[in-house]
Amino acid sequence: MSRPSKRKRNELRPVEIELNVNRYAEGSCIINCGNTKVLCTASIDEKVPRFLQRTGKGWVTAEYNMLPRATHTRKQREISKGKPDSRGTEIQRLIARALRASIDLRKLGERQIIIDCDVLQADGGTRCASITGGFIALYMATRKLLNDRKIRVDPINNFVGAVSCGMYKGMSVLDLDYEEDSACDSDVNFVMDNDNNIIEIQGTAEGKNFPFSKIEEMHELASHGIKELIKEQKRVLGVE
Repeated sequence: MSRPSKRKRNELRPVEIELNVNRYAEGSCIINCGNTKVLCTASIDEKVPRFLQRTGKGWVTAEYNMLPRATHTRKQREISKGKPDSRGTEIQRLIARALRASIDLRKLGERQIIIDCDVLQADGGTRCASITGGFIALYMATRKLLNDRKIRVDPINNFVGAVSCGMYKGMSVLDLDYEEDSACDSDVNFVMDNDNNIIEIQGTAEGKNFPFSKIEEMHELASHGIKELIKEQKRVLGVE
């Protein structure tokens, strides 16, 4: 069974990352995963939420937004609806959890780094692209803190990437695009670090139930894909 994109079952969509796309943010990039495009920026705030004041620990949080014409039909802005989008809220919490798993918050000191992920164009996998690109923006912000001597020790513990897998017409595949995502029997998002450790798994049976052995197949695919994504992160950041 072939995929609509003609990719192999373990093949990522083409990944392109452009750094320093925002002159004001302490870290920024646009990440393209196929036709999914996400703008990720990192902003340093020299204070922490109240629950962390006087603890010596910093914080990393995230916001996620999909621009009105990121999809086939226009999506109404949250401000027009007068209430937050529940899907966006769930995704930004996932992004924040994933990125906090990459950093030693005590080494960050009592400051906060806010990651904004704005989806410019959606073709599946926007939350995974946001995590992968959001880490790049976070990393760049920590380099600025080090260069400005606001911190003395590198707070980054590990690199983090994310990718989706799913069951498409009975076959486990890596990195679902919209055409596959809208027709798949399951959709599972993996967040992992550069040591192949799992940070988070989100998955559901959308067409029909599937055995745990399929999760193991998808985990193998995700491990391969995230290794490739982290390799690309390191390449664009100039990290060996």
